[in-house]
Amino acid sequence: MIINTKNNRFCLSVISALVLIGTAASVLFLRNSTSQATLKPIVDPLPQDPHIQAFFNHAESSVYTEPYRGITRYGDNLEQVIVNAITQATVSVEVAVQELNLPGIAEALAASHQRGIKVRLILENEYSTPDTDNRDALQIIQTAQVPQIDDTADGSQGSGLMHHKFVVIDNRWVITGSANFTYSGIHGDADNLASRGNANALLKIESEAIAQQFTQEFNLMWGDGPGNTPDSQFGLQKPLRLEHSTTLPTSSVTLKFSPISTTQPWAQSTNGLIGQTLSQSTRSIKTALFVFSAQRLANQLETQVNQGTQLQALIDPGFAYRSYSEALDMLGVAIPDHRCKIEADNKIWTSPITSIGTPNLLSGDKLHHKFAVIDDSTIIIGSHNWSHAANTDNDETLLVIESPTVAAHFNREFERLYRDAYLGETPLLTQKQEAGKQRCP
Repeated sequence: MIINTKNNRFCLSVISALVLIGTAASVLFLRNSTSQATLKPIVDPLPQDPHIQAFFNHAESSVYTEPYRGITRYGDNLEQVIVNAITQATVSVEVAVQELNLPGIAEALAASHQRGIKVRLILENEYSTPDTDNRDALQIIQTAQVPQIDDTADGSQGSGLMHHKFVVIDNRWVITGSANFTYSGIHGDADNLASRGNANALLKIESEAIAQQFTQEFNLMWGDGPGNTPDSQFGLQKPLRLEHSTTLPTSSVTLKFSPISTTQPWAQSTNGLIGQTLSQSTRSIKTALFVFSAQRLANQLETQVNQGTQLQALIDPGFAYRSYSEALDMLGVAIPDHRCKIEADNKIWTSPITSIGTPNLLSGDKLHHKFAVIDDSTIIIGSHNWSHAANTDNDETLLVIESPTVAAHFNREFERLYRDAYLGETPLLTQKQEAGKQRCP
C-alpha cells in the first residue's frame, strides 16, 4: 500500500481500518483454517484468451485464502484481480459499480489517488454513503478525498438503478462482469461462515477501443464531476447508443449499454441484442441467470428449441418460481401473482422442457450470473439481468463475445452449477404451485 505522508488524516484512517480488519480476520482465521490449508485445485486451468481473461469466484481450478475471514476455498480471488489492476495504473482509474464495501479495493483506490493517478468513482445512490455494511470501505475513500458521485448527480432522486460493474484502467484495460465489489458478491457474507459468495464472473479485457467505449459511458454519467452543475446523465437521460463491435486478434466483442426508451424499436435495445444472439444458435444454449423475466426472450428461446437447439437453464432459487419468471413458461406452468393474475402477455410453452432448474447453492449464496453460452463459441455476459427493468430503466452493460476459448470457461462454470442442480418438477416448484392454488382457488 502506498501512503502519501502529506495527508496524515488519511494515514491514520487507513491504519485504523487495517487494524480493525486485521483483528477480525485473525479471529475468523483461527476459527476456520483447520484443514483448509491443504485444499488443492481439482481441475486443471483452462487456456486464457490473450485479450479476454475470465475469472470465477467459485472456479475449481484455483484456490485462495480470503483476506477478511481467512477461509481457504476454491475460486479465483476476484477482489485481487481488481486490486492488481488498480495498483498497476499509471494514468487513470474509472470505477462504476452499484456497491462497494471491500476495504482492499477502497485502499487501492485511495492509494492510487494519493500517488497522483486520476481516480473517479460512481456508485448507486443507495450505497454511496457510509453505513454499517460499507462504512470501512467508503470512509477510506472519502478520507482520501477520492472524487465520487452517485446517480443523484443529475439532480434527480436517482436512476432506476446504477447497476454497472466496470473498471477502466489507463484507457486500455477493462474489468467487467456480474460481481458487485462486496463481501457477498465475491468472498461470502462476513457474518455467515458457510457462504462462499454469490456465483459471479469477471472479465479482464485488453483493448483501447473497448476501453474508450466504457469511458464514454462513464463520462455521460460523470458530467463535470462532484459538486458542480447537475449535468450528469443517468438512465433514460442518456442519448440513444447503438451497439458497437470490436474485432480483437482472437475474438470479437459487441458492447451495448442500457437503458433504452420503450418508444424505441425493441431490436435496438439490449434485450434485442440478446434475442438476436440467441436466434443464431443452431446446437445449444446454456444460461445461468439471476433473474429471467423478459417474455420476448423466452419466446425466442422457445423458437430455438422448436428448431432443434438444446436448452439448459439455471435461475437463482429466489427468482426461478416467482409469478413473472420465464422458467415457469419453459416448464409449462403458471403461478398467479399477489393479485391472483397471470401476466397479460404470458406464454406457456406448448412443449415444456425439464432441463430447467435451480443450482444447489451454499447457505446465503445466490446465483448472480447473467450469462449464456451459445453453440460453445459465443457468450453473453454483463451486469444486465434478462428483465424489462434492466432494458428500459437501469444503467447496465452487456457484452456478446465470440471466442471458443472464452466460451470454454463459461461452459465449465455452467457444468459446475448444473451437475447437482434441481431440475424440472422440483419440490420447491410444487410448493410454489400449491401455495398459489391456496391463495387463488
